[in-house]
Amino acid sequence: MRVTKGAQIVAGTALLALAVAACGGGASDGGTAASGGAETPVRMELGEPQELLVPSNTTESEGSEVLAAVFEPLVTYDENKNAVEAAAESITSDDQKVWTIKLKPGYTWHNGEPLVAQNYVDAWNYAANQENAQSAGYFFGRIDGFADLNPGEGKSVTAKGMKGLEVVDDTTFKVTLAAPFSQFKTMLGYTAFYPLPKAAFGADGKVTQQYGEQPIGQGLFKFDKAYKKGTDQSIDMTVYDKYPGKKPSNWTKLQFKLYTDSDVAFNDLMADNLDIHDSLGPAAIAQAKSSLGERYQDQPDAGVGYIGVPLKYNAELDKVDIRKAISMAIDRKTIAETVFSGTRSPADDFINPAIAGYRQGACKACTYNPAEAKKLYESAGGPKTLEIGYNADGPHKEWIEAVANNLRANLGIDAVAKPFEKFASILDELDAKKYKGLFRMGWAIDYPSAENYLSPIFSTGAIATGSNYGGYSNKKFDELIAQGDQAPSVEEGLKFYQQADDILNEELPYIPVYFYRNNSGYSTKVKNVHINLLNQVEWTDVEKV
Repeated sequence: MRVTKGAQIVAGTALLALAVAACGGGASDGGTAASGGAETPVRMELGEPQELLVPSNTTESEGSEVLAAVFEPLVTYDENKNAVEAAAESITSDDQKVWTIKLKPGYTWHNGEPLVAQNYVDAWNYAANQENAQSAGYFFGRIDGFADLNPGEGKSVTAKGMKGLEVVDDTTFKVTLAAPFSQFKTMLGYTAFYPLPKAAFGADGKVTQQYGEQPIGQGLFKFDKAYKKGTDQSIDMTVYDKYPGKKPSNWTKLQFKLYTDSDVAFNDLMADNLDIHDSLGPAAIAQAKSSLGERYQDQPDAGVGYIGVPLKYNAELDKVDIRKAISMAIDRKTIAETVFSGTRSPADDFINPAIAGYRQGACKACTYNPAEAKKLYESAGGPKTLEIGYNADGPHKEWIEAVANNLRANLGIDAVAKPFEKFASILDELDAKKYKGLFRMGWAIDYPSAENYLSPIFSTGAIATGSNYGGYSNKKFDELIAQGDQAPSVEEGLKFYQQADDILNEELPYIPVYFYRNNSGYSTKVKNVHINLLNQVEWTDVEKV
């Protein structure tokens, strides 16, 4: 999954009594070149990744952006959201259960070793093994033998790997699923399915800290030096000269500059000390529109912004009517039009309109109805105080405070917005089951499928090894997902996914608030900046001016 630090929010207004203020902090080092050469790099704004940079343990947008530059996925996606082979030469199946993956020739690891099929089998078995506690382990649950690597809490793993993975030769491996899954090929563009080289593993069979600080990939960019989390203010890379695909036309250095404040990054962008900023903050957006001209971009996005609910960890929010009342008390239209200056749209489903399966108005309780909300909240015995946590390194203060204002005014309660310094901090608190307040959450798709809005976030299996931060569990929901997975076609599967979506719209384990648009800006020093469906920059398109 890709939970988002949060994209590009637009200035609030007096209508919602919101204060817009730029905060200090973050990186600002002028035009310093990346280490390893005198060439000034192309520089992109980024928040600090939550974890060390291991693909199967990277489930948030910051780390995923970095790893997408370092690895070549098996598939990418075309403008019609179809999976297109990238590192794979072909991915085929006669029954949607047994899949044969043949690798494209020419790819080598950044240490010079050839990319081989065993690298995928090793990486996927490592990710799936419960003893390795990888946050994306859930995504391998459909492979035959996953249960052997996940016998459960308190039980030891005895299998060496999943029996559904078989190396045929150096360029071919087979994947046998526990049951047919029509969208398996579509999944394979996700970060968790990247391979790992032999050099990633230590003598104990674990991925080393050294590798997590300086991952060796087989993609466009290679690390110049190790990244020391919590210390370094940038992640520096150079184009890998043996990469067999398209390369940038007139530059070779890339630098991710790490910020704790979006507005500081915008100031650097305006001074041409930063080249790409894809999370413009509230105080920046009006100036970006007027000052950047064509260098300001507003484009469709497949993400969803939520208020998360810790159902398993806070019994006060257990009643469905309490969650429905909270949802009906939120003025999505005003937030979208005023706080976001029209760069968002009110959410009315758990599936984004950019993806097949969305249905307008599917979430009935997403309709603003403050009178009914208060009546329902009081009759359900809703708590007198609610806290909403959000990450302050993304531009979320304004819209979370707007939601808090709505809840105070419409429910007659004390609602407080609680900032966390970094996105990594709130994710860590949620992972540890320590935070019991409502929480800001965003979802940027891993792959273009309705299923990706459902099972990775809300299925029972995703509590332990996925992204189910709220601990929601519903047996019927799980059954419908399984039926959709095993349907004979994508179209047939969608019918079951929509039924599962109906359950979410009725029970509201999260509260959808808005559908994202991507709002970004770039400096006078670059052009042809394109951001794809996964909210990642297409680096080979970018040119220096």
